[in-house]
Amino acid sequence: MASTSNSQSSIQDDDDQEEEIEHFDDFTLASSWERFISEIEAVCRQWLATGPKNLVKKDAVCLDFSKNIYKVRSELKYAMKNYSMEYYFEPFNDGKVADWISTSHDLQQSFGVKDFLVIAPQSASGVVLDAPEASKLLSAVSIAMSNSSSLWPAFVPVHDPSRRAYIGIQNMGTIFTRRFEADRIGSQVPIKLMHLEGLYELFVSKFAYSTVDLSMHLFKVHFRMKLTYRTLPTDDDPEVQQESEFLESGGHSEFETHNKIQWDDDCPWSEWYSAEDPVKGLELLAIWSERTVDSSLDMAELENASPLEADKWFIFPNLSPHLESSDGSTIGFASQLRLLVNALDSSLGAQFMEDFVSVENSGSDNMKSSAVIPPPTVLDRVLKDLFHEDAEVKLDFADAENKNSRAIKGAPLESLFAQFCLHALWFGNCNIRAIAVLWIEFVREIRWCWEESQPLPRMPTNGTVDLSTCLIYQKLHMLAICIEKKHQENKEHPDVGDKKTSPYIEGKAQITKQSSSLLEVTEDSSGERDSLTARNDLGSHGVATSLSNSEQQNFASPTDTKLSEYIRMGSAGVVGSTMLLNSCQQMHAPFTQDPPLMTEDMHEERLKAVEAFGDSFSFSAQLEKEILSSDMSAFKAANPDAVFEDFIRWHSPRDWENDDNGELAVSQAKAGEVSKNEWPPRGRLSERMSDHGSSWRKIWNEAPSLPAFKQKPLLDPNREGEKVLHYLETMRPHQLLEQMVCTAFRAAADTLNRTAFGGLKLMTSKLGQLCLTMASTLKSLQRNSLSVDSEIIEDLTRLCVIFEHVEKLLTVAASLHRKFLQAPRLSEAIFSDFYNFYLPKMGTGSGSHDIDKSQEFTKKQQIMAREKEVVASMFTPPTANQSWRKVLSLGNLLNGHEPILREIIFSKRDHVSGGYYAGSYAGGYPQEIETYRMYLCGTSNDLRVALAVASCD
Repeated sequence: MASTSNSQSSIQDDDDQEEEIEHFDDFTLASSWERFISEIEAVCRQWLATGPKNLVKKDAVCLDFSKNIYKVRSELKYAMKNYSMEYYFEPFNDGKVADWISTSHDLQQSFGVKDFLVIAPQSASGVVLDAPEASKLLSAVSIAMSNSSSLWPAFVPVHDPSRRAYIGIQNMGTIFTRRFEADRIGSQVPIKLMHLEGLYELFVSKFAYSTVDLSMHLFKVHFRMKLTYRTLPTDDDPEVQQESEFLESGGHSEFETHNKIQWDDDCPWSEWYSAEDPVKGLELLAIWSERTVDSSLDMAELENASPLEADKWFIFPNLSPHLESSDGSTIGFASQLRLLVNALDSSLGAQFMEDFVSVENSGSDNMKSSAVIPPPTVLDRVLKDLFHEDAEVKLDFADAENKNSRAIKGAPLESLFAQFCLHALWFGNCNIRAIAVLWIEFVREIRWCWEESQPLPRMPTNGTVDLSTCLIYQKLHMLAICIEKKHQENKEHPDVGDKKTSPYIEGKAQITKQSSSLLEVTEDSSGERDSLTARNDLGSHGVATSLSNSEQQNFASPTDTKLSEYIRMGSAGVVGSTMLLNSCQQMHAPFTQDPPLMTEDMHEERLKAVEAFGDSFSFSAQLEKEILSSDMSAFKAANPDAVFEDFIRWHSPRDWENDDNGELAVSQAKAGEVSKNEWPPRGRLSERMSDHGSSWRKIWNEAPSLPAFKQKPLLDPNREGEKVLHYLETMRPHQLLEQMVCTAFRAAADTLNRTAFGGLKLMTSKLGQLCLTMASTLKSLQRNSLSVDSEIIEDLTRLCVIFEHVEKLLTVAASLHRKFLQAPRLSEAIFSDFYNFYLPKMGTGSGSHDIDKSQEFTKKQQIMAREKEVVASMFTPPTANQSWRKVLSLGNLLNGHEPILREIIFSKRDHVSGGYYAGSYAGGYPQEIETYRMYLCGTSNDLRVALAVASCD
């Protein structure tokens, strides 16, 4: 029994020993500090194993100021405090440290590192205020980095956040360790540290013995420097601001005219608004490449050196922050076009424009309060500008237009209606009530011009109606011609008045001038038929009968031509040597009336009439009966012995064929080569005219022999003028607003197209694309029968956003062109960089959410040696007022301007021989290692110093 109990007790003891072994405690992780190190090590191992490129695909975040730097974040806890550890890395870098030009992190620039860690407390300040805590954090990170074989430098922010102070450490293998420290002096920088000589001695003091005379001892120190200069924007100049305040208070200054000059005074849009200069200033970087200095005397010489001696110059513009917004807050054509689109939306459903002016029918109370009508003085000024100023405006509209803008059915830029639309954009903030008031007064002025027979300003008084323009412009063009004819009638018949139908004044005046030559035939006076009449080929749509050979042989030659010569009237001269068929006389070309003017709606009415009658081809000839009859009457008066076939030979030579060689006869008829020896000409009417000529011959038989000046005019100016005024006074609001929107977009684009921006092909191409986009979007408004719906309004709103983007690009192009007139290469290069930067922000024109406001344009353009003098001239010497206000403390002045920022890097390198410990370093140690490095950045009132020291542990 005893043995049994002993054996059981021994078995139980063995089980207890095994249980103790299974629950072994690792005392190396007993403390919270050791567990904290373990957590840091685990996170670092995970980031190392994942790799930078995979981290980008997972949860890495790109920094706002740079597209190449990413960071990942992990949260840690130690001693009841929460910390965050962030890993900053460049996944697409080839291992090179960031240079002066590239956009880098502050710690990268300060210490010359690439990838790094930052561990900081999760507090309001984000810095470690306790020195022992900071040292303990840095020790924990250093141990974790060593355990994970990581060479990343680690930094801990310390002190006050405004000081931007850091301490850091980096394991460089097994024998070298680099320590970092950075701090900032925010005010009262010592005078010695304002100069390069004092900064040099500060760096040397970090490794030289304190007993050494730093000014006399020679040290091989590597030196690099970058100076940043900035032009002073005009609107930020305190002198200009004080002068402006003085003028606003009622004072007078000899600089009054100068201060009112704006940067865009010579730009085409300055007539309508003043744009903010998008290029607020220029920043110049003057870089001295690395060189070796031996003493502080070398630094004194460098401080007195001119920036022109710098090895490299770079420049980039300081752009206005408003370029980043697309919410319509920027004043320009785009913002006003958006308001005009809103007015179009408000006009739907209204019957007359007067409905918006009337207090009872003007709409809701909100509309009454927001839709402010300008005072009468503003209205009078606008009407005076439209009707009473610039009387001699150039009417060659084609020169002021972009070729692509002609696809938009609007009005030419310099025309009366286009100017009305541009004025409407700025009249009463382009609300519907203000537009209604302006339109009503505009039509009243037009009626006054009509009733007083005064020329309609900014409109041509001749030519044909351009059907590619909007209907209002066509109507105004016709009215201008009617006023001109009415005015001529009043001059010819001052006692008759406006009620009598006027004869064809132009034809009568021309015949009167040539009355002395009507009774004689001059063989020397020859002329092309095509130049004497505009309707030689009108008969190509008509029909005619043919003549048989026997009928041609029976043609008799009159023996007495004096009678016909005396009764000939309205001749414009002989037609070469062409002879009449029934008499051996030369054919005379008559003066003819101009064809009646027709607008688009008149053509549509005629087409509807043609469709109503069914046979559109034959009925189209009937529609031209009045014109054809007028031409036939004039031809009979000029050629009393002519027959129908003679009229066809003159009016439509293609329809007269010679029996032997039809093609030869046609060519001879066109050239006027038929002589008297070949009389009578043998030929016949063409098959086309033979088949369909009965209606033409009937018109010929019915047409009397009357010269043009005795005929009833084809255009009745009184009747057509009243029709135009009736159309303008009774048109529906949405029809007016539709044409205003199309014309305003076209006129605004043509105005911007006049901007001088040098040979920037990208801008030229973008303006062309804008016109094509507008033509495509506005096509829905160019059909009078189409009603506007919400989708069209949305399309127009998106078009306004696109227009705003192009308008901003154009202001940048214009500003750069004016600043770099003597250096066009720089203007083109900077704009190309900005264009590529801004293009993704334009999106599809859907609104401001397409723009990433975190990105800023900072790309720098290198300046060639021949361009340095041009760029330096942009930094104009400061005025006397500016000079005494600011005490110059730094050297390296550029035309009296000191740098706004000075960055210097001192470094000292030592030779390192290979050894047992060096072999553990990947690839072995290089022949030289940077043992000391100091980065200094600041001005006379702000100095930041960052020191990195490598030591052998």
